Amino acid sequence: MARPATTSVSPATALRLQHRAEGLSDRLPPLLVAADRVAATVAQGVHGRRRVGTGETFWQFRRYGAGDPAHRIDWRQSAKSRAVFVRETEWEAAQSVWLWRDRSPSMVWRSSDALPTKRDRADLLLMAAACLLVRGGERFSLLGTGRPPAGNSVALARAALDVAGDGLPGGGLPPAQPLPRHANCVLVGDFLSPLDAVQAALGGLARGGLRGHLVQVLDPAEETLPFDGRVEFEGLEGEGDLLVPRVETIRAAYHQKLAAHRAGLEALCRAAGWTFLTHRTDRPAQGAVLALWGALAQEAV
Repeated sequence: MARPATTSVSPATALRLQHRAEGLSDRLPPLLVAADRVAATVAQGVHGRRRVGTGETFWQFRRYGAGDPAHRIDWRQSAKSRAVFVRETEWEAAQSVWLWRDRSPSMVWRSSDALPTKRDRADLLLMAAACLLVRGGERFSLLGTGRPPAGNSVALARAALDVAGDGLPGGGLPPAQPLPRHANCVLVGDFLSPLDAVQAALGGLARGGLRGHLVQVLDPAEETLPFDGRVEFEGLEGEGDLLVPRVETIRAAYHQKLAAHRAGLEALCRAAGWTFLTHRTDRPAQGAVLALWGALAQEAV
């Protein structure tokens, strides 16, 4: 009878791996430190996605009630007292969540030095979500890296270095990548691309049974267009510059166009069974992370 193959790691190899992990942790970028603080604040007011449901992992004992099937009675636990107890198992949440952040040039913009760029805020939201997933015992991966999902501090450090540096593919829409059915995906960006382009990107993911959450991040000036008088707008993605003699005369039309675009994004998400969230960079990141975590938690209901 063949013996199962075993894998052993020498003490020297284990020491090298430990030093490598510690080296990654020692180089934690400020992004991960900030993201962990946001995640810690959000975690104080929410529960994880783990709960009672179908699965193999033990969750808790509770008293037998009317309607409980007899095969769920735990006779060993019941023998310890006069009450009858049933054994409940843990709901198996989606095993992995894939995360993506918009890397288009339009994200590196802010209307005031007192505000973060859209890219900086999107980075923070993405990494805070990753921290919450790891805190909850779940796994994540960044779209475009090719790495398998993981749920530990080393994965967080690598992800933070990728997000803060140049370790991810560019583009304003998520790359095509085959993902497991019934997994989860979180996309963060300004999503100012034409709706048909967004639809094509989301459709490729949704057709695979992927459940997703889209978070649109905008600067407050992009929502309100607060400028007056003669203003020249610089095209950040090859659109060319635009000189408007009196910006206040187009403000109402601009608001209508932005509202229509957002309504289109929301309709695309609704058709795919996704959620759509919005966030402004002049508002606390905790609110957006809490809303995103709530959307993820709804899958367990």
